[in-house]
Amino acid sequence: MNDAAQLTLRNASADDAGRIAAMLTDEGYPAGTTDLEARLARFEQPGSRVVVADAAGEVLGFIAFHFVPRFENDGQFLRILAVVVDPGVRERGIGRLLIAEAERIGVEAGAAFFEITAGHHRPEARQLYESLGYDAGVTSYLRKRP
Repeated sequence: MNDAAQLTLRNASADDAGRIAAMLTDEGYPAGTTDLEARLARFEQPGSRVVVADAAGEVLGFIAFHFVPRFENDGQFLRILAVVVDPGVRERGIGRLLIAEAERIGVEAGAAFFEITAGHHRPEARQLYESLGYDAGVTSYLRKRP
């Protein structure tokens, strides 16, 4: 894999579940193939999608996103839920390519804006998102567990 130009972007299928599960597990989010098959099925509904970066049949990365309806008006925005690239091929533009694809789909669907979450424990991801124009100062994200 020399370059992102050799990649095919396609919708994820159940056949990709094992590879996606392995990448999530490597990132600290343990998951099995069966878990991912169910999650991928949930994302087959309108407004949700998982796209993989495939190089000759090998999944090197993926992005999961969905559209969120806005309450304050009739619009919607695109929320990127996960972007993962295999550590062995990072710094080759695959993450950027996946994000650009999600944004392209968002623009075609009329999304008012794009939103992505980056944990403080992943400064390299935050740097990537900010280099792509995502503004960390726009909002505050608060969480409370039940």
